Amino acid sequence: MSVLATLLDAVRTIRLTEVPDPEVHSPTDAVVRVTASCICGSDLHPYRGTAPTAFPKRIGHEFVGVVTAVGSAVQTLAPGDAVIAPFGISDGTCRHCRRGLPTSCVQGSFWGAPDRSGVLADGGQAEFVRVPLADGTLVAAGTEDPALLPDLLALSDVMGTGHHAAVSAGVAAGQTVVVVGDGAVGQCAVLAARRLGAERVVVMSRTPQRQELARDLGATDVVEARGDDGIAAVRELLGADGADAALECVGSTESMSQAVGALRPGGRLGLVGAPFGQLPLGAMFGRNIGFGGGVAPVRAYLPELLADVLSGALHPGRVFDLELPLADVAEGYRAMDERRAVKVLLRP
Repeated sequence: MSVLATLLDAVRTIRLTEVPDPEVHSPTDAVVRVTASCICGSDLHPYRGTAPTAFPKRIGHEFVGVVTAVGSAVQTLAPGDAVIAPFGISDGTCRHCRRGLPTSCVQGSFWGAPDRSGVLADGGQAEFVRVPLADGTLVAAGTEDPALLPDLLALSDVMGTGHHAAVSAGVAAGQTVVVVGDGAVGQCAVLAARRLGAERVVVMSRTPQRQELARDLGATDVVEARGDDGIAAVRELLGADGADAALECVGSTESMSQAVGALRPGGRLGLVGAPFGQLPLGAMFGRNIGFGGGVAPVRAYLPELLADVLSGALHPGRVFDLELPLADVAEGYRAMDERRAVKVLLRP
């Protein structure tokens, strides 16, 4: 038997193709029928050819679904359970997982690549996915409410990543925050900063639709300018010293410099943009700018954020502004590549 899955054949060449039906290979595996997946900004790096990639490549690392089969060693899940899959695979028990860093799991791997046993962990933009280390990786969603599906799907990556930026920058009640990046992660960083009590949140954005979304998610101010003009505009809004915290959600040299320049002396930078640039370390050193961040440990944040989604306190699914059938996945990539969409939700 076969199922449909997304394949990146070459730069800007995406197609849906038949692949073998995923099945349990290890006692710790599960198989999940995907009910929704999505396209991530980081998927655009191999799509555009800006990241080293071995073609063809199975792609997609964010999905929710329903368990259809489990291995004999799986203890926390059963067929029929609705689940959320974070973007990294982890066992939940290693020394790094116990410290809250499942993305550094000693047995970990990532979707669309071989797991530690050498068997492919299917890409998430597909009809079915084999999930290695199911107990440590998957989180029971607690609901199959269709109305909550976009919110649950956002927890698989972008909401947890935006939250990681805010946590890494030490965002706390009453603070001022600047967010650099108006993609899905930047939008979720706005939401995360407000959730943690930030009093004012400035988003750097030049796109009216994205500005409107950021305001809907809690941004109090928008700055369109860049470079020195952008830094001056932030300081005019927040005071001459600048922001208490900056959340960098792009990863370029320019965006990092923008974030650092907007900070007050002693401020803190949260970095979650995939780094394709260099930090201005001299300026940071001279002004005592602290920083943290990295690959977001989304699996560690999931229980906390899921509780808020289920209670109705958190709605990160608003970042999805285009929904397509999986059959139109190539159009979804074009829409995000051309910035016609913030984030695309795919339904098989």
